[in-house]
Amino acid sequence: MFPRYEVNLRGSQEADRPGARDERAPLRLAVAQPPCVPLDVAANARAHAAAVRAARARVVLFPELSLTGYELEAPVVPVDDPRLAPLVEACAEAGALALAGAPVAGDHIAMLAVTGEGVRVAYRKVWLGDAEARRFRPGDAPAVLDVDGWRLGLAICKDSGVAAHAAQTAALGMDVYAAGVLEFASDAAVPDQRAHRIATGHRVWVAVASFAGSTGGGYTEAAGRSAIWTPKGEVYARAGTEPGEVVGASLD
Repeated sequence: MFPRYEVNLRGSQEADRPGARDERAPLRLAVAQPPCVPLDVAANARAHAAAVRAARARVVLFPELSLTGYELEAPVVPVDDPRLAPLVEACAEAGALALAGAPVAGDHIAMLAVTGEGVRVAYRKVWLGDAEARRFRPGDAPAVLDVDGWRLGLAICKDSGVAAHAAQTAALGMDVYAAGVLEFASDAAVPDQRAHRIATGHRVWVAVASFAGSTGGGYTEAAGRSAIWTPKGEVYARAGTEPGEVVGASLD
């Protein structure tokens, strides 16, 4: 169900870039677009767990609201929700960090950081769409996660289209801009354009996990095509349009 592909990215980061850390080990990063059952957190957590096991990566990034689907009425997902146990277990087995999408208390659209030790809210979406703003509140600020010396700037969908968001995240020091997104298939070029702009403008890798299949909000055909870009704006790993794909890269 989860075909996996991998490429190696070498020499993409200039040694004199501020924040460069030559002593770091390569970061194995994957973007996943699992099948999603609307509002079924338990089923979706199992699908996420399968993707983590297939990816064999240190970090696995998932799309916006990946644990519920883009169902704006979905109840919040607590960080201690027992339905997330299969994903926690998979992360423990793989030594992985999963970045999964869910509504959380607040009310916020969030990115959860899941490891073998448990779940926490890593980031709350700052830039909301019009329909989202009727239910959710914007997050307070950009956020960066440090993973083995690599700094991952976090973003959710519309965030990536706001130049100020990438600039403010870059100001915190980032090596990778990681975005979970949802786009219509007819707008598949939009994440590509945004990723290219961010990669070349801030000289960072960009990872985009893009929802595939169908979901709420009128998204009968989502774009998929999750991908990873180099700081030169080149695509080095690309998924197709179907649910259930995982693509990965070793950032060296």
